[in-house]
Amino acid sequence: MRSGSPGAAEPVAKPDAAVVRDALGVGVAVGLSGFAFGVTSAGSGLSLLQTCVLSLFVFTGASQFALVGALAAGGNPFTAAAGAFFLGVRNAFYGLRLSQLLALPRFLRPLAAHWVIDETTAVALAQPTRRAARLGFTVTGLTLYVLWNLTTLAGALGAEAIGDTDAWGLDAAGPAVFLALLAPMLRSGAERAVAGIAVVLGLGLLPVLPAGVPVLVAALAAPAVLWFQGRGQGGRTAPRDDMRTKGEDR
Repeated sequence: MRSGSPGAAEPVAKPDAAVVRDALGVGVAVGLSGFAFGVTSAGSGLSLLQTCVLSLFVFTGASQFALVGALAAGGNPFTAAAGAFFLGVRNAFYGLRLSQLLALPRFLRPLAAHWVIDETTAVALAQPTRRAARLGFTVTGLTLYVLWNLTTLAGALGAEAIGDTDAWGLDAAGPAVFLALLAPMLRSGAERAVAGIAVVLGLGLLPVLPAGVPVLVAALAAPAVLWFQGRGQGGRTAPRDDMRTKGEDR
């Protein structure tokens, strides 16, 4: 007999081959962008070893780009690290959701936590069963981690070989990849508003604040939009409450 409430549909199992295909597609597509990080990092003054260590042990693309971008602009290392840290905090919230979905053994959780990023989370959450979610998470994480680090090494070596990356315009590679990864995530009006305000704050304050600080100030866009959104929802619901009260009085 099936457990659960009558009429409740059980999730339809997805073939392993289909899960692996989707996971490999995401892992390969995003993993190749590590080349841009390697070029950007080397161009900002980091050594080959420093660049590779960042990808091996930090492994959060957006945070890595934010860190080397702030350093390239002459920012204080602590300020640059703070901006990268705030960008990486989202992975902790992903981990809370994935810990319930994957339900991995305790000894595997510290290793799996290193692969909790946007892409592995998206692939895992898209699967209909726990088995498929585990498979998708593992294949995406492994593919992306290996490719990201290999292409980081290739990008850093290539940057050293060609010399001045600014002369080739490769200093724009990092921001371009970052925007390409970010744009598909902006689905709602609130998300687009946060992104727009953050861009205005970041660019507007760039000439007047030390490098790295505008990124931190731009983070205020999120609570500002949520606050205005909450006020707007409160204003719309108040009349309904008043009408309900009047109806009850009658």
